[in-house]
Amino acid sequence: MTWLKDGLRQILFGNPIYNLTLAGRPPTELSAVPLDPWPGDEATATAMLGGAFTFSGQTIRLDETPYAEKFWVPDGASPQWLRSLHGFDWLHDLRALNGDDARRLARNLIFAWIDTFAVWNADTWSPELLGIRIANWIALHDFYCASAEEGFRVCVFDSLGRQTRHLSRVMPGTLHGESLILAIKGLVLGSLAVPEGLRYRTKASRLLEQALPHLLLADGTHVSRCPSTHLRILRHLLDMRTVWLAVKTRVPDALQQTIERMTPVVRFFRHGDGGLAVFNGGQEEVRTLVSTILVQADTRSRPVKSLMQAGFERLALGRTVILVDSGLPSPPGEDAQAHAGTLSMEFSVGRERLIVNCGAHPTEKGAWRGALAATAAHSVLTVAETNSSEVREAGGLGRRPGQIRRDRRDTETSVGIDVTHDGYERGFGLIYRRRLVLSDGGESLHGEDILEPPPGQAGTVRPWVLRFHLHPDVQTHRLEDGSAVLLQPSSGSQWWLSCEDRQFELGESVYLGDRGQIRPSSVVMISGETNTRGATILWTLRREGDPVTG
Repeated sequence: MTWLKDGLRQILFGNPIYNLTLAGRPPTELSAVPLDPWPGDEATATAMLGGAFTFSGQTIRLDETPYAEKFWVPDGASPQWLRSLHGFDWLHDLRALNGDDARRLARNLIFAWIDTFAVWNADTWSPELLGIRIANWIALHDFYCASAEEGFRVCVFDSLGRQTRHLSRVMPGTLHGESLILAIKGLVLGSLAVPEGLRYRTKASRLLEQALPHLLLADGTHVSRCPSTHLRILRHLLDMRTVWLAVKTRVPDALQQTIERMTPVVRFFRHGDGGLAVFNGGQEEVRTLVSTILVQADTRSRPVKSLMQAGFERLALGRTVILVDSGLPSPPGEDAQAHAGTLSMEFSVGRERLIVNCGAHPTEKGAWRGALAATAAHSVLTVAETNSSEVREAGGLGRRPGQIRRDRRDTETSVGIDVTHDGYERGFGLIYRRRLVLSDGGESLHGEDILEPPPGQAGTVRPWVLRFHLHPDVQTHRLEDGSAVLLQPSSGSQWWLSCEDRQFELGESVYLGDRGQIRPSSVVMISGETNTRGATILWTLRREGDPVTG
């Protein structure tokens, strides 16, 4: 029935009479000015001034006049790229560059967008995109609009009023999750640009109170189990809080409490370089953005070692940080970005990442999705090159582990985790167990990867591969006998990866954890076969010294 609903929307909202109902008395200034501390990228803005627009890992030159629809819907643009262009988050980049040229481009593009999409459009006026655009136009108002001519200001506020009124009418509809939060955010910030703003904030507060309980697990982690999604949601909530602070009204309790619950989780997923771990479609994220979000959250919280409901463990000792996915995948409906990376790990020392997962492509679907969400794209063991969870290229997971068992073991001199999943039991009759113990002040990691048949059953011969994907900045050197591999990050420190009675192989990999950039990298592999008792792989990662004795 989707086609029928689309047709009805086209008839109702596409009618010229409907556009008249969106008119109202537009103010020429905001009722309050919210704080917008988010950083931008000067290099991105400089490229935009030269006609090159890079969003979601795709660069397109826009040589058409911005008053032509082809400028806004260029050939070959991905849905993610179009969403970024029409969402106007790139205004932060132009503000970071500053100067008359950047301000002039911002005004020109906003005015051209209003001229091109003045009335409802099924794509550019979708509730989620309305929320993103309204919020950015309001938040960056002082950069592009405060000193503009009166005619431009009137045009902008008239468009803001129309977009906000339409957004209020169609909410919440079928929106849920992050899409609903984005729409609510647009309504909250849009309330500052219309005379009836108090009514919209009241509605937004009610919708927010209904939505927030469904966003998080009991430990404060976003239900997607994706660190990047978690970070984005927290930023949206902080933006909404600034509005209540700007109008000198008490921040809704549910909003403040949710911010306080989410902030420790961001710290949990943070490596020493300031970026986030790369799990379940996430990215490292811009370090300055992560830092700014934590500063703006302004919450005091104890360090978290375990996210029990989400299923993640953080092993930290000295300057070393290990993050382990020790939980079940997100449930259907919340698993659009989920990866088959159960029991995968990331390893960093200080500001350098050594062992990583491969990341995710901005398109989130298709061949890239299938490749990067696969178990083989994670630093974990794979049986018969089969995913521990079935990866669907259109998003989400099919078959998946049904049970996780984990036991954390911390002592005065070491931190460790012992975790098991049954994702290979149904197809191969094997249980996968991973033990990790970090000791010696963070300079020695002992690993044990075990495949074993369920109690009372005999195993069969199954091939397996244990992979350690390396960050692109890590150089490798394999000993001639294959017994150890030297890992050398850019600082020049040396880490020996060794394994009892097995040989290492080096292969090519790819890393897309840094804003979707496709960077070549290396992968260290150990392979073998199970027998009737399964298989046990003992390995050690030790800083410097002799590859075997340290």
